[in-house]
Amino acid sequence: MVEPRIVIRPEICHGKPTIAGTRIMVTNILGLLAGGYTIKRITEYYSDLNEGAVIAAIQYASAVLIGNNSRPQC
Repeated sequence: MVEPRIVIRPEICHGKPTIAGTRIMVTNILGLLAGGYTIKRITEYYSDLNEGAVIAAIQYASAVLIGNNSRPQC
């Protein structure tokens, strides 16, 4: 089984969705994208992240916005 890249744990960032193994919230990544950062620039800014983690955050946000009631497998 593949470990999820996006996790929600009450004890980490007050239960906000984060990248597994970090305290980097999905909203942080989305904010950088909205501000014009590329995926490459985000991975340079957050050295703990790779391209797959950034894409997982985008996929997670997309699933939430389209109303996917089950937890996305990102």
